[in-house]
Amino acid sequence: MKDLRYVIIGAGMAGILAGIRLKERGEHNFTLYEKGRTVGGTWRENTYPGVACDTPAHSYCYSFATNPDWSAFYAPGAEIEAYFEHITDHYALRDNIRFNTEIASCHYSQGQWHLQSTDGGKDVADVVIAATGVLHHPKVPDIPGLKRFRGHCFHSARWDHSIELADKRVGVIGNGSTGVQIVSALSGNVQRLVHFQRSPQWIMPCPDTRYTEEDRRAFRDCPEKIEAVRNGPEAQARRGRFLAAIIDVDSPELAEIQSIVEQNLETGVRDPELREKLRPDYRAACKRLVFSSNYYEKVQHPSVFVDTCEIERIEATGVLMQDGSFHELDVLVLATGFKTDAFVRPMTITGRNGADLEALWQLHPKAYYAMTIPDFPNFFMLNGPSGPVGNFSLIDIAERQWGYIDQLIDLLRAGKCRSVSPTAEALEEYEKIRAKAAMKTVFASGCNSWYLDVEGVPQVWPWSYEHFIAVMAKPRLLDYELRG
Repeated sequence: MKDLRYVIIGAGMAGILAGIRLKERGEHNFTLYEKGRTVGGTWRENTYPGVACDTPAHSYCYSFATNPDWSAFYAPGAEIEAYFEHITDHYALRDNIRFNTEIASCHYSQGQWHLQSTDGGKDVADVVIAATGVLHHPKVPDIPGLKRFRGHCFHSARWDHSIELADKRVGVIGNGSTGVQIVSALSGNVQRLVHFQRSPQWIMPCPDTRYTEEDRRAFRDCPEKIEAVRNGPEAQARRGRFLAAIIDVDSPELAEIQSIVEQNLETGVRDPELREKLRPDYRAACKRLVFSSNYYEKVQHPSVFVDTCEIERIEATGVLMQDGSFHELDVLVLATGFKTDAFVRPMTITGRNGADLEALWQLHPKAYYAMTIPDFPNFFMLNGPSGPVGNFSLIDIAERQWGYIDQLIDLLRAGKCRSVSPTAEALEEYEKIRAKAAMKTVFASGCNSWYLDVEGVPQVWPWSYEHFIAVMAKPRLLDYELRG
């Protein structure tokens, strides 16, 4: 077997997974480069009040390293970060990680990848695994006057914990999962809270289940209970309903979800004027569905005001709306999401014969089954563009993608070739059939969301979970170019 040198970019969930799997094979010639101070990725970056995962905790962990000690059905962010810290130590990965080191460029030359970090450091690898994640470049809205605000202003992923909020007037711009979680956490705990909503969200009710010590002991003593939460009949039914709804807008499953969220709004919001403010004008799940056990309750607190009018501009002391109303604020929180089309950007990636990734991605990021790119040999992505983000557990996705990638790397280990990358024709055909199927999903049913590219095509996995499993099981080598 050939001894290969690996570089993994990113020590979040997917990068940790890649490091573990390499070590399990007895391979130690690898380095994880992490731009942050420690592991955890998005869970290190996001520490805002109320941060939690909207995937059940027992499903949001590695299949080979389940955790019986989650405090709740939906785990808070700090526990998830602690889980990844624990896993990193348990598998002795820290010696392989270079923290506070951001990769600036990757250049393929003479059969190897030449990498350079922003501090001038260099490395050479046979294989590069990009595990850079999706939600790591904060998106700051282009609102007139934003820089004129004299109060405290920060993105939700850069939360300023030095500010005591109890006596403050706080505005939150954005109402995806993050905005909803922040508003729910701050409601009743600040002097005044304004939730600015460009468009309302459908809210899927979910249980606020907290695990007792007795529950956790039962999970420790009987791992089958964890498996039941992960893959039991209730979990399969919930997952199956959501997936059927996504890929078929006329499905009874989507009708059922629509009924649930409408009923949640009708029964959850007493004031008819506020209820209509919070009523979306698009189908449920067209945007990423927001899960909350208490948003409707919290948003009705007397200190909370929902404003769905357009923002005219930001002024020194607050926010002026297009209807002429003005909100005086001390703190402005931008819960405005991330540049979800960034992936490996802003790195400069140059492949075989000078192939430029930025040029290939001029319209939108694309990769063959979200993992590999023509003319970028031995360059693999975990949770890359058009992967099933939002459909399934990201950890499950990454584990199955790694199983696929590892089979391609096996060709290199065995000396069957020196490089592997998909053909341009394979990527073109994949994108053609994927885009056609994506336009039939609920994400293309009439709303604006971060799933859509510049042409309005959802950048998503548009097929079933079973199809994903089948495709990940074995690479179709006829779609790959193997060079000796």
